Amino acid sequence: MIVYEGVKSSFLQSVEYDEIAIEIEQNILEKMGRHTPKSEFRSWENSLTYMYKVLNDTQIPDDAGIAIEYNIPQTSKRVDFLISGYNAQEKEGVAIVELKQWETIKPVESVDALVETFTGGANRTVVHPSYQAWSYAQLIRDYNAVVQDDEISLNPCVCMHNYIRHESDPIDLERYAPYYEEAPVFTKGQLASLRDFIRKIVVKGDNKEILYRIEKGKIRPSKSLQNAIASMLKGNREFIMIDEQKVAYENILRLSEQCQKDFKKRTVIVRGGPGTGKSVIAVNLLAELTQRDQLVQYVSKNSAPRDVYKQKLKGTIKVSSIDNMFKGSGTFTETGCNMIHTLLVDEAHRLNEKSGMFHNKGENQIKEIIHSTFCSVFFIDESQRVTMDDIGSVEEIKKWADAEGSIVCEMELLSQFRCNGSDGYLAWLDHTLGIRDTANYDLEGIDFDIRVLDTPQEVRSLIIEKNKAANRARMLAGYCWEWDKKQANNTDYHDIRIGDFEMSWNLNGGAPFAVSETSVNEIGCIHTSQGLEFDYVGVIIGDDLRYENGSVVTDFTKRARTDQSLKGIKKLYKEAPEKAEARADEIIRNTYRTLLTRGMKGCYIYCTDKGLRDYLRDRLAAYDRRIARMKKEFIAETGKK
Repeated sequence: MIVYEGVKSSFLQSVEYDEIAIEIEQNILEKMGRHTPKSEFRSWENSLTYMYKVLNDTQIPDDAGIAIEYNIPQTSKRVDFLISGYNAQEKEGVAIVELKQWETIKPVESVDALVETFTGGANRTVVHPSYQAWSYAQLIRDYNAVVQDDEISLNPCVCMHNYIRHESDPIDLERYAPYYEEAPVFTKGQLASLRDFIRKIVVKGDNKEILYRIEKGKIRPSKSLQNAIASMLKGNREFIMIDEQKVAYENILRLSEQCQKDFKKRTVIVRGGPGTGKSVIAVNLLAELTQRDQLVQYVSKNSAPRDVYKQKLKGTIKVSSIDNMFKGSGTFTETGCNMIHTLLVDEAHRLNEKSGMFHNKGENQIKEIIHSTFCSVFFIDESQRVTMDDIGSVEEIKKWADAEGSIVCEMELLSQFRCNGSDGYLAWLDHTLGIRDTANYDLEGIDFDIRVLDTPQEVRSLIIEKNKAANRARMLAGYCWEWDKKQANNTDYHDIRIGDFEMSWNLNGGAPFAVSETSVNEIGCIHTSQGLEFDYVGVIIGDDLRYENGSVVTDFTKRARTDQSLKGIKKLYKEAPEKAEARADEIIRNTYRTLLTRGMKGCYIYCTDKGLRDYLRDRLAAYDRRIARMKKEFIAETGKK
């Protein structure tokens, strides 16, 4: 999505008439459904006035394309300014300009690509602006099929028009050379140099046609976690981390290395919602710390992500080596103190108290993990606790870190890749499911393919069709149907039956559910999908979530007997019914929130409860109704159609 698009001549005119910031503000409200803070409005006025001076040059064609605030596919990040056209060799190209109003920066020692500056009302550690511009350009290359197929040249740079550059300036330190060589920085007094940079890329205008094709280009996810792990472990980081992901990654690297130098224990807590890049960071750390001669392991309670990563690595590295790098959360009950350099705990909200098949081993998994390693890193989203046994919480981690004498460091990830980078979809989902009140009553401005369908057959048909492209579409369901272990390898046995619709829970054996070529014909549950992502998901919501008397309600009695998520709930209900209902309610809502956020591009839903189907469909139509009402009011007030 592009917030503002035009050609150079119209951009210059809008700036001359002091209209450009107003146009952008209106477009953001229209397209994204949010109001613009005054500080952001002022920054547009200042930076775009400077870009007016840069582009006010006869050698830059009047019909060169201009885009402002281009949303990078699969992220919540937006590129500030783009100029498109043809170079002297008639090759298509785009200049990407990251606009910064910073006045000072300080280098951050001993970490890669980070600086400190005053932004957002405080001094903050952020990525070097050249790294940011380069990573944004790289993400567009990786995700946009038009850029890849048509070989459109992307040329990033940084414009810091308030920054006075000095000799031996921090921004030019040698450690940042790999990034500013890719994305040069133009500072105060270098307007002519920035203009020359653009002139080389745009000699002939394109009437914004290149930008139009880029905006309409198909999303082609470049390097998913499951496909990249093999080369990552050879030291080649396939995922590009942006902004706070890169900051968190570098900080964790620094803390882990510090533990090896001063022999002090440290516990890092990284909070982040669905798709914020927790697993991306974890696997990058696994690769890099291994290269630094550390004994480092990826830990999760859920076996599904571990199985996927190991499956992807077979054939390049010995299986036994891979197995030793991926551990279940219950394997540290007898590990000695600080026997491992670093443990990377993904899905930390799923950790249990006891370990073992019968939950009779050890004392507490969080305690045992912290005890076993110098540096423990917990990636956590407390809204994804989905069983009675899940004890992973920030409070619990802090308690055991204190008991083990471990220094606690906290970080938070905000930008997310899933659901087409739409934080609004997650907020809408929370509001709709009754998890928390948000301002997102409808899906205005949200580019995510979500549909509520009348039959499970329709969901299955869509998923089968979407899966043909890259084997990245799956059916998922709430645990409301019995899972017969005796039939776990029988493809002809169908556990899930809804009218004349029949499908099997995902089968045991063979490739993991997330990567198997036949998994599109099966249905996964929370345990086989949590911690993983797909392009599209079809979700069947069972009778444990319904809409009654104007509210979304939960009913733990509708869960399957074979579901271990609510094991012990009946006993708790007899002893403390209100507590049991509250705990079950949280688990059921969190389960569906997790299932409904596994898709990167779309989610198709069928509810066994017609009331819930109608309610969700009504919530999806809320935006259309609001627009229709606004049009009607406008006509009534003005007499114009």
